[in-house]
Amino acid sequence: MDIELARTFIEIVSTGSFIRASERLNVAQTTVSARIRSLEQQLGRQLFVRHKGGASLTPAGEQFLRHAPMFVQLWQRTLHQVAVPPGRRAVLTVGSEVSLAQPLLLDWVRWMRESLPDIALRVHVDVPQDLIKQVASGLVDVAIMYAPQHRPGLKIDLLLEEKLVFATTNSEARHMDGSEYVYMDWGPDFELHHGMNFPTAAPELSFDLGSLALNYVLATGGSGYFRMSSVQPHIATGQLHLVPEMPQFSYPVYAVRSASADESVVGPALAGLHSVASADIKS
Repeated sequence: MDIELARTFIEIVSTGSFIRASERLNVAQTTVSARIRSLEQQLGRQLFVRHKGGASLTPAGEQFLRHAPMFVQLWQRTLHQVAVPPGRRAVLTVGSEVSLAQPLLLDWVRWMRESLPDIALRVHVDVPQDLIKQVASGLVDVAIMYAPQHRPGLKIDLLLEEKLVFATTNSEARHMDGSEYVYMDWGPDFELHHGMNFPTAAPELSFDLGSLALNYVLATGGSGYFRMSSVQPHIATGQLHLVPEMPQFSYPVYAVRSASADESVVGPALAGLHSVASADIKS
């Protein structure tokens, strides 16, 4: 489908009129009408009912409105991605979950800028459920994620094994204090193993973003399970303390890539990511 047809459809819906849509698009009204006729012929459905006040959607038009913006957005993103800047041989779109953006994603981007100067980069941070869709659809070439969903068209590589450790601001603590414990939702696997180890725990406060939960504990006091790499700087300064008696949980990080991505571009970038991840986990 010609993307201009979808764009014209959206303008008519936005302005409520074929005439005003033609003014916004800077084309003749006959052009707007011809585009909508072509679109209706392709779909086999009438999309608008025209009247004195402008135009209103038919039931089929209401259904198409749910999809038209996605067509336009996908096309705009595609144009953006294939626009290779002068002096570069390819564009690579990389991303991560919010909690992995610093330092891992940032360190990786720095590595690529130094080691792969002929590759232009697009960097994207998003929530897991949207990020995995973008990789599967090819909008993102490689993403760094925790516990990615397995989908057709994806290749998933283990990147590193993080540890979730029990950290507290109370240096005397040797067990979980329910009134001070902050529960961080690290996903289904953590929920399962947490429940097995602490079947009677009933946290009064919970978060679904690790950095926010950690900042809360640092600001107000308390305890919780956090990534070792996140708490190490605060342990070094004495703000947080590990409790050796408390269990630790595995929290692996994965590199997820589109199976259709250009291997000549993705391969060297992934090799660099593994190198950066290894250095980060040792530091």
